[in-house]
Amino acid sequence: MRYWLFKSEPSAWSWEDQVARGDAGEEWDGVRNYQARNVMREMAVGDRGFFYHSQREKAIVGTVEVIAPAHPDSTADDPRWDCVDIRALEPAPRPVTLAEIKADPRLAQMALVTNPRLSVQPVTEAEWRIICEMAGLAP
Repeated sequence: MRYWLFKSEPSAWSWEDQVARGDAGEEWDGVRNYQARNVMREMAVGDRGFFYHSQREKAIVGTVEVIAPAHPDSTADDPRWDCVDIRALEPAPRPVTLAEIKADPRLAQMALVTNPRLSVQPVTEAEWRIICEMAGLAP
């Protein structure tokens, strides 16, 4: 199993929106960045991810599971764009802010710190465990 981070502006798609989709989940569509698309192409069913609210909140607010591998994005007219499907797993008992992540030296190399503009990012197993501990989530 591998780990990822999915960034979303809550005004466009929030944790609550993701939870409302239930076990059916939702396409993580609309990504128009080659690097983020390529990251999604590496994902496998069963992989886990953090759901991150960008903009004002800037915090990890829950965990998700990849439920469908990369496939053509239904919102794209161009066949170059892919997406995966994800479903909500668990809300973070305590959201973990970007400021907290940046303040923890163990997370200094995390993509969220070193490449913050990327909307879909890899997360190492060590980073996953640290953030789960910070959020009060089981790893």
